[in-house]
Amino acid sequence: MNKEIIRLIPGPVSVPKSILKTYSANYASADIDTEFLELYNRTENKIQQILGTQNSVIMQTGEGMLGLWGALKSCLKPGSKVLALCNGVFGDGIADMAESIGAEVKRFSVAYNTTQINYNEFEKAVIDFEPLMITAVHCETPSGILNPLEGIAKIKEKHNVPLFCVDSVASAGGAPVDADRCAIDLCLNGSQKCFSAPPEMTMVSVSTKAWEIIEQVNYKGYDAFLPFKNAQKNFYFPNTMSWHGIAALEVASDLILNEGLENVYKKHLAAQEFCINKLSELGLELFADKNAVKSPTVTAVMLPGNIDFATFNQACLSKGVALAGSYGPLAGKIFRIGHMGSQSDLRLLEVGMARLGEAIAALK
Repeated sequence: MNKEIIRLIPGPVSVPKSILKTYSANYASADIDTEFLELYNRTENKIQQILGTQNSVIMQTGEGMLGLWGALKSCLKPGSKVLALCNGVFGDGIADMAESIGAEVKRFSVAYNTTQINYNEFEKAVIDFEPLMITAVHCETPSGILNPLEGIAKIKEKHNVPLFCVDSVASAGGAPVDADRCAIDLCLNGSQKCFSAPPEMTMVSVSTKAWEIIEQVNYKGYDAFLPFKNAQKNFYFPNTMSWHGIAALEVASDLILNEGLENVYKKHLAAQEFCINKLSELGLELFADKNAVKSPTVTAVMLPGNIDFATFNQACLSKGVALAGSYGPLAGKIFRIGHMGSQSDLRLLEVGMARLGEAIAALK
């Protein structure tokens, strides 16, 4: 096969040349050169705009899971109560992680293909359980749904739940997160999805209340948040920071902000609509329920007929398009199209979806 593979995997996405260029430069020491601090501060401000927050943003060297572990370990002690919204692989995964560090976890479970949450029941769970932290995943990439956060935020504020921890790794930069409006105390993000940078940075916005609890817990470890609280003020970070990674994040943020957030969101919605229409033409069924809020960054699709994913994947690759399978109970049942960040380009999607059609035809 001579044609170049069109990559439509939902992260890591294709990295634009302007971002790749930051890795070809030689920088000074991030430990002593004040230019790095200026870069860090600028990049923090830009990420705040994208997340819709005035809370401080810490940036750690490591893929997005680093920030998730860091948030849980920095805020929870054995016995801390966590109410986890579980309507996807990652929602259940966060619950598993919290349990692994000794937290008492109550799962509010909903079918993986829906975003229809019974808020009366959720509020009752908050009242009865009295959690320290509520967790939710904004975009469940394994199932292609986008969880509305406003309803949870209202309940969180009404009942003075101290912390709302949200994984927005696959939505920030592709859909509005509105972290402050949604009362998010810990907004977890990674560089490799809508930011279209390599998978080496995690970015987390941290509220004043979260900092208070982080100081009380006083967790020490590579993924700890506490050392970042005064790192900028004192220009003393807990480890040697990746100048390349922060520089890449600044360029990635500039690409989003220069295009305009509303324009970026419209572009992702157009990409979603295009893909869904093409899938309908191909006779393929979405995994998400018809009433579910579908993610504008990734679409999950039922595998056609009795075809296993390995066979389907090989057929797609032979036609020049790379798609993704899924995880957990969804593995082997669906495939996913990533139309986020650099891959939300309609011209790219037109070619990619045409090749998907060729693969489907070849499998019949």
